[in-house]
Amino acid sequence: MSITNHPDPATLISFAAGTLSEPLAAVVAAHAAMCSCCRREIADMELVGAALLLQHSLSAQPARSGAAKPLRGRVARPGPGAAHAVARDRLPSPIARAYGLTFATIPWKRLGPGVLHHRLPLSPGTEGDLRLLKIAAGRRMPEHGHGGSELTLVLDGAYSDETGTYRSGDMQDVDESIEHTPVADQNAGCICLIASDRPARFKGIMARLVQPWTGI
Repeated sequence: MSITNHPDPATLISFAAGTLSEPLAAVVAAHAAMCSCCRREIADMELVGAALLLQHSLSAQPARSGAAKPLRGRVARPGPGAAHAVARDRLPSPIARAYGLTFATIPWKRLGPGVLHHRLPLSPGTEGDLRLLKIAAGRRMPEHGHGGSELTLVLDGAYSDETGTYRSGDMQDVDESIEHTPVADQNAGCICLIASDRPARFKGIMARLVQPWTGI
């Protein structure tokens, strides 16, 4: 697997610090399970953060024992066997473990012509959206912008938009400055894990009308 698109460094830093929102952190954890490069970067960032925290603690007050605050939400960080779990059924291990799913057991529901989805539950009171999308070959998604951050991880197949082409393991990290029209691969279609902290801003009238029911 050749991964060429990764989270923005600021996104990785927020993830390593435990400050990224739950739905966005879930996608970064899934990407890290597929990407050894980002796993190493996160580990390095956590070591730096731990050293800085220890230095601050020693200078501010007597040292005391205690564990670091765990990642919020129900999706755990990828473990050492994460890459093997991806190779077996393509669902990254953090998502497979948290939701008890494989590709064969995802309860897809129709979202629109050629588009299926499954919304993944978040912790009570958590804002944002986390879901799996299955897009038929050649299907064009409605043009849209973003009310905040949106992370999209390709699990199978590929898609393209104004910014480039994204294949299995690739992540697209966008914010409110980006407007795009994703198109699924003409042959393989696309299965993605997508998270946002605020609803998308659709351009078309029909997409805006159904948005309250889709939750995207």
